[in-house]
Amino acid sequence: MSLGELACTYASLILHDDGIAVTAEKIAALVKAANLAVESYWPSLFAKLVEKRNIEDLIMNVGSGGGGAAVALAAPSGGGGGAATASAPAVEEKKEEPKEESDDDMGFSLFD
Repeated sequence: MSLGELACTYASLILHDDGIAVTAEKIAALVKAANLAVESYWPSLFAKLVEKRNIEDLIMNVGSGGGGAAVALAAPSGGGGGAATASAPAVEEKKEEPKEESDDDMGFSLFD
């Protein structure tokens, strides 16, 4: 996370916490008051984000994870002939893990 991004994040949270409308001008004023220099596009990006998304929803969903990011794999290219060969998608094999024995099977438990 860059300094500009972090500074604008904190400025947006401060404005939201104080109940003040989050605008690019107010974010820039807070960043300037903190004696930080950030690129001019950061405050406007954060102001646009706050217009579209509720800050409280963002705060509450920090650890929710969302969907996993898709990973793009490059197809290997054919060397000598100049023709590209497409690899077939790998088939996942589902391995069954052996069940672990529970404490009840051993005749004692942790809380006896």
